[in-house]
Amino acid sequence: MNSDAPIPYLQRTRSYYQALGYNAPYEWARQDQVPLQPLAKPLSECRVGVVTTAAPYRSDKGDQGPGAPYNAAAKFYRVYSGDTAVDPDLRISHVAIDRAHTTAEDIGSYFPLAALRRSATARRIGGVGPRFHGLPTNRSQRVTLEVDVPELVSRCCADAVDAVLLVPNCPVCHQSVSLAACALERAGIASVVMGCAKDIVEHVGAPRLLFTDFPLGNAAGRPRDVASQDLTLELALRLLESATAPRCTVQSPLRWSEDPAWKLDYCNIERLSADEIARRRAAFDAGKALARLVRDDAGVGENPARA
Repeated sequence: MNSDAPIPYLQRTRSYYQALGYNAPYEWARQDQVPLQPLAKPLSECRVGVVTTAAPYRSDKGDQGPGAPYNAAAKFYRVYSGDTAVDPDLRISHVAIDRAHTTAEDIGSYFPLAALRRSATARRIGGVGPRFHGLPTNRSQRVTLEVDVPELVSRCCADAVDAVLLVPNCPVCHQSVSLAACALERAGIASVVMGCAKDIVEHVGAPRLLFTDFPLGNAAGRPRDVASQDLTLELALRLLESATAPRCTVQSPLRWSEDPAWKLDYCNIERLSADEIARRRAAFDAGKALARLVRDDAGVGENPARA
């Protein structure tokens, strides 16, 4: 692939799961009508909120630390909220991030609350919303649209935020936040998706996308690099101010590595042996079964569809 080209997540995941034996490809959402809500006042007077797909750490749910393998038990299935005045312990061990090239060692790389606070201190924004919100990684588009998104919009409206940053991690997370971004805009709240899966967000349709060409799990900047995280946030804020039409994508100038070879690994079936494919199929089935139990315990509806 072209070293400057983003990873083709739609094609990769389709080929990957077909090779694992799941023949019916996942049908990604697609929105024909994408709204755009301009800021109603200068950003320096705006209250900005943040939405994440990271999960609160729960000590009884197994390994969720940096470098942890996929942990279906750590998933969450309902919108949750937290106090932005407190530093939360959020993890992304439950989603399909790029575990070959990143470890989720720094919450600042996938949850930009600290950078947002610094922006408020510098008076770049008027303030940070009183709460952050967690949006489930739900493959069921029906549940996302009929349950999760309305609840998220209701909470953001209650917080009286003028704009929201939505930060996904896995491929399906990018779909969920894109659907949520459009609903927020229709409710009068401007939004920016800060993502690493460009093709998914552009396929689904979102008002504004700040695309950072980093491994999944680093949409808020490079780990342990405050300057990178502040720049990434600033690019998102500029996009809030400058977008004049929906489906506006801006790419960050940051590069993960001078060697683009990392882009060849994620869900690339051509790089896996038959034994590895069989191992991954077994692991995926086990994870799916565990996730179903967690989902049922949470009282949330189905969908075993794959992505």
